[in-house]
Amino acid sequence: MSRVCQITGKRVIKGNKVSHSNIKTKREFQPNLHTKKFYVPELDDYVVLKVSAKGIRNINKKGIWKCIIEASEKGIIR
Repeated sequence: MSRVCQITGKRVIKGNKVSHSNIKTKREFQPNLHTKKFYVPELDDYVVLKVSAKGIRNINKKGIWKCIIEASEKGIIR
C-alpha cells in the first residue's frame, strides 16, 4: 500500500495547480505520511504502520489497538 494511510485511509488526490495567469495544470496532493513503529500491549509486540499526521493524532487520542480495530472494520487494514 503506497501513499495510503493505514489508519484513516487518506490517499493521493488530484487537483489543479493554478498559476498567476490562471492557467490550470494537473497535479497531485500527497498525504503527510510517516512510517512509524507502535507498541501494541494487547499483542505484546510492535507494529509498523504508514500513517498520516491525522492518523498519529487519532492514535494518541484513542489508542493504537482501538484504531487498528476501527481501520480493519472499515476495510483499510486486512
